[in-house]
Amino acid sequence: MNTPALVKYAGAIATLAIVSACANGAAVAPSTGSLNPTYVGRTLFLNGRPTTAARLNPSPLYARLVPDKKKKSKDYEYVISYYGTYASMFNYPASRSQVGEIDGAGGQGCTNAQFGYGKKIIWNAGRQNDTVIEYSVPGNQQLKSVSLDYSYTSSCSMDTSGDLAVGVLLGNSYGSAGQLVVFKNATGKPTVYQTPLSKVYFSGYDPNGNLFADGLGSNYGFMLVELAKGSSKGVTIKTSNSPSFPGSVQWDGKYVTVFDQDTSSTYQYTVSGTTATLQHTVTYSGTTATL
Repeated sequence: MNTPALVKYAGAIATLAIVSACANGAAVAPSTGSLNPTYVGRTLFLNGRPTTAARLNPSPLYARLVPDKKKKSKDYEYVISYYGTYASMFNYPASRSQVGEIDGAGGQGCTNAQFGYGKKIIWNAGRQNDTVIEYSVPGNQQLKSVSLDYSYTSSCSMDTSGDLAVGVLLGNSYGSAGQLVVFKNATGKPTVYQTPLSKVYFSGYDPNGNLFADGLGSNYGFMLVELAKGSSKGVTIKTSNSPSFPGSVQWDGKYVTVFDQDTSSTYQYTVSGTTATLQHTVTYSGTTATL
């Protein structure tokens, strides 16, 4: 999804994720009344669960999407609230009203409609028992699921062949957090890849099957890593600027993009070897979203 072209944000909550199976518009207003925020280092916990948000925002809270530039779009948009809550579904401009909801969802979702695959499905990561579930679009019917032996997962992403990558936010049976777990063809037993991250926040593939992820290092600083196609572990990618807090990682058709939650900016990079060179910065007004 090309973030600068398709999506604008204003005041998103916690781990709110705006996921394209789609590219359309609507507004939601989640409540903060029952949330108990705490921090461990720079990691925000809500009601005891770690999140990938930089902060909990004061009211009023809402997410706003602009419509797809296509005149006759048949795409859908999912606005996913904090872990264990819900995912709301919209089909704009056909209707401004919510047209569906997935109860018990939350966390983050993914599809790779950017690459022409996954337009009729959406995966939801970060729900209870660390089960990543695939749903049909637009029916929201559960199709299948994959399970991970981790305490908390954070993100998911898909490549052009349908492989599913899941990021590890906190704790697992294999050792410390920060792994990328890849399910070949989104099924079966996954392959676990170690990275220099201590916590994976967001991840995204480029069209060549290289997987990029951001998160926090051992000193709670921002870090970007790459699991190159065919590699056995992730390596640190040095950025020419200094992002402050991890946000969404996506391919926009030309660049690898990273959203910085602290500066409300999207950084567009060209990547060569282990260096990411900043080409453009897109700064948003009034934004605190994670995607």
